Amino acid sequence: MKKILFLISLTLLFNCKNTAQNSETTQNQNAIKTAKPIEVPLENGMAKAYFASGCFWCVEAIYERVKGVEESISGYAGGHTKNPTYEASNTGNTGHAEAVEVIYDPKIVSFETLVDVYFASQNPTQVNGQGPDRGSQYRSIIFYQNESQKKIIEAKKTALKNELDKAVAAEVYPFQKFWIAEDYHQNYEKRHPDNSYIRNVSIPRLKRFQSKMPAVLKETH
Repeated sequence: MKKILFLISLTLLFNCKNTAQNSETTQNQNAIKTAKPIEVPLENGMAKAYFASGCFWCVEAIYERVKGVEESISGYAGGHTKNPTYEASNTGNTGHAEAVEVIYDPKIVSFETLVDVYFASQNPTQVNGQGPDRGSQYRSIIFYQNESQKKIIEAKKTALKNELDKAVAAEVYPFQKFWIAEDYHQNYEKRHPDNSYIRNVSIPRLKRFQSKMPAVLKETH
């Protein structure tokens, strides 16, 4: 009987601890969603935008094909922990999603067009993931840095919802912080063209996007 009572007490203790942790995580995420956005200043005439849409290997490769985009960097955003790692974010406990920092020339490509690229390069109705990648770390998020960007995002999200007659999964967050991912994640598609994930998931996703928005693509030589 004492052993049974001990096991029951131990189970209740773990359940209470998990409930407390989940409650704290929810509170942290709600605080992030309602925070004042941080605007990233232009640097040498280049602006930055932040998107999460499944595996960052795929998203990085897509944005680097867009005219006016100088570079796309893989990383993490949208969570409540500092210095997230790939291993930690994959647990779903950090609140972060795999994201990209898009460095672009606003004289060539607008933020509005980058949002169009975002929606055209994914399944906009898939919740907590893209394709075979499932989990909160793969969820779709668009980050805004000011009210003008927020209005653009919300207008396009509403228009897409009406067009599809389905809910659009993308969350809309005020931008707070972007954490650059480990070096081995950068330019992964270019450096590992024969990787099975790249061949079977990333490249097909890129080609689907290219067929939808050929006018925004860089010229290939």
